[in-house]
Amino acid sequence: MRVFFSVLFLLTSLYSTAQQQDLTTSLYETYETYKEPLLEKRRIKHKDIQPLIEKCKTNPKFKVAKVGTSIEGRSLSLISIGEGETDVFLWSQMHGDEPTATQAIFDIFNFLNSDDFSSEKQEILANCTLHFLPMLNPDGAEVFQRRNLLGIDINRDALRLQSPEGQTLKRVRDSLDADFGFNLHDQSTYYNAERTEKPATISYLAPAYNYEKEINEKRGNAMKVIVFMNNIIQKYAPGQVGRYNDDFEPRAFGDNIQKWGTSTILIESGGYHNDVEKQEIRKLNYVSILSAIYTIAKENYKDIAISEYDKIPENDRKLFDLKIENATYPLSGKDYILDIGMNRLEVDKKGHNNFWYSSRILDQGDLSTYYGYETLDATGHAIVQGKVYPKLLSSIEALGSLDIRALLKSGYAYVRVENIPTTKLASPFPIHMIGKRYEVPDFSIEVGLNPTFLLKKDGVFTHAVINGFLIDLNSDKKTNFKNAMIYR
Repeated sequence: MRVFFSVLFLLTSLYSTAQQQDLTTSLYETYETYKEPLLEKRRIKHKDIQPLIEKCKTNPKFKVAKVGTSIEGRSLSLISIGEGETDVFLWSQMHGDEPTATQAIFDIFNFLNSDDFSSEKQEILANCTLHFLPMLNPDGAEVFQRRNLLGIDINRDALRLQSPEGQTLKRVRDSLDADFGFNLHDQSTYYNAERTEKPATISYLAPAYNYEKEINEKRGNAMKVIVFMNNIIQKYAPGQVGRYNDDFEPRAFGDNIQKWGTSTILIESGGYHNDVEKQEIRKLNYVSILSAIYTIAKENYKDIAISEYDKIPENDRKLFDLKIENATYPLSGKDYILDIGMNRLEVDKKGHNNFWYSSRILDQGDLSTYYGYETLDATGHAIVQGKVYPKLLSSIEALGSLDIRALLKSGYAYVRVENIPTTKLASPFPIHMIGKRYEVPDFSIEVGLNPTFLLKKDGVFTHAVINGFLIDLNSDKKTNFKNAMIYR
């Protein structure tokens, strides 16, 4: 009889696992049906989500309550759905420039409001009550910055509770006394999975609740759910998951919410190749969060071994946007071999709705333990300073009529333009625009400088690096180029 029940349990467990795998696949394949079209860009603001929250207010499936206001008076809303005994609390954008999960939350609302996946949703909503607090830091989101208007990191305000946003989060957490909490963030795109070239597209943490990093039932449950989510992400971004260091931070909300009795799961959205607006990562948030909620509803996360948690690679930070390896750099009459790592740094445009790039060399020398989203082995290639095109052009339109690739192949990286509008912040062409009297500084490869140079092999220019973007001069293949610089 004991053997019979053991076999029955195993078969039930295998069937349940297969069910969840089928659900995950279906969620991924049907995602575009539920993706909220009003939130297409990362730089979303409070006013962008208000119509969507208002729509929830008129929907009897959802309960919407104003639970606080930001320093500048923007409303903080809690949106709840479900009737189950297990409370799951999800909050996003505690840092104003970390919006990926906020977008995914509204995708999840569309899913929950649909008529599809009825049996799975019935299982979720009968066993769980879901509570969402999207965009906890709307003042920071307004200007696309990490901190709130007080200039503090809300995620370091769990003890003093100086900010109204932090006070709201604490008050809601205490009123719900939720069983599970999802702390939803974005991380730098330059994190990689430990000792690999792969970006940490998603990183997880079950925060410690004391300096000893003890594992009680609550933290253990968080670890089990993370293992489950990791297995999902591996299907769509293999090797691209990291695990945060779990040193206890006594001021942090995640650590304290774990301490206060809610199984807390930190999710950080990092980088994904050619996904500047993080829309693929948004999709992975949607799929993994809904799948995690489903396993919480069914309680089969309990069968997962905690030991699997430590097998997730730790986060590292050794990625560049572009890495040039083994380039020959002539200096003071000698040739040196350099690796060069460079990143494209975003500069917000007025209104904080869009951005342009001002790139920098981040490191140089032996970068053999570092990686790049894009890497070029420049063995046998010499680094050459880009020249200034000798003809003064009258306008940007005149520049647009030139064959830019031919200029680069001739060693030019700068073009003088007489009338550059003051409203123009960056060059849309893969060559720098300079003013009539601007003098290009003496050339050097140096940390902190804009990465602009050409690569030459056997007397031929083969590649150009313009504002940190690599251009293969022998290929017509479309690149990820966004902008060059304007120097007046």
